[in-house]
Amino acid sequence: MDLIRILFAVLLPPLGVFLQVGFGKHFWLNILLTLLGYLPGIIHAVYIIAKK
Repeated sequence: MDLIRILFAVLLPPLGVFLQVGFGKHFWLNILLTLLGYLPGIIHAVYIIAKK
């Protein structure tokens, strides 16, 4: 299941975070990071998925 989440995190970082933690502070932070730059959003999403 984590492999699918990581795949979603690379394609759509907020979706990967949402599947892991739901609508929490990490989700909104990831949306902000993705809007500021796609790569920071990916890094944050993979970190959140790997941490849990």
